[in-house]
Amino acid sequence: MSSPPRSAPPRVDAAERGATRIADRVVAKIAAQAAREALTTTPGTPPHAAVTVHHDIARVRISLELDYPSDLAAQCASVRRQVALRIEECASMSVPEVDIDIEHLHSAQARTATGRDRRLR
Repeated sequence: MSSPPRSAPPRVDAAERGATRIADRVVAKIAAQAAREALTTTPGTPPHAAVTVHHDIARVRISLELDYPSDLAAQCASVRRQVALRIEECASMSVPEVDIDIEHLHSAQARTATGRDRRLR
């Protein structure tokens, strides 16, 4: 017994097939990894990201710990660029803003003088 030949399913336009939604927490993981990539060192806790996605627009907030003294503005600018670029590449979302919170500064002098890391407050 042979079965009758199957006909191909009807072609459905891409817009009619459905939608792909990327969860906010997934975009936050992409953002945190991108922030780690942008920094030459991460002296304490690795960067943490919080993301809000509305349609295809991601608003990002990154929490960092940085070494001091250093060029904080340049490091923050580098993180902003890398985070926006990586989210646009990986999630196809636009990133109009990346807010950065510097949670702690770590003194390189205090670390070498005492042999351990001390947070500046």
